[in-house]
Amino acid sequence: MTEAGEMSEQHKRTVQDFLNLAFNYKRPAEAFARHVHPDYVQHNPHAPDGAAASAAHLTDFVARFPALSLEIKRVFADRDHVITHCHLKLTPESRGTAIMDIMRLWEGRIVEHWDVAQEVPEQAANSNTMF
Repeated sequence: MTEAGEMSEQHKRTVQDFLNLAFNYKRPAEAFARHVHPDYVQHNPHAPDGAAASAAHLTDFVARFPALSLEIKRVFADRDHVITHCHLKLTPESRGTAIMDIMRLWEGRIVEHWDVAQEVPEQAANSNTMF
């Protein structure tokens, strides 16, 4: 494997560990401490900028939904960028939300984040799933 390929694979593992730790193990503060760079830039307009403020925001969010789950469906990486396609459910019975995250890593840690979320509808205009 090339050096760029090895870096991409390591970055994929970092992002997957971050997401699982933050959402499925309900330890967002630890996820941020372990995997997020101090110079973190947040592009989600509903979350504050900076590592500490974003960690606090995610901690509050996860605490409000104790049965929350995140299933990582796909992970793609190109050098310092990782893209994930996930199914977030706030409760076990909810249809959930399809989420695409883009994270840029620097020095082995997440330094920038963008995301797009789309609710899973009750009825779709086609027979395909969102996942």
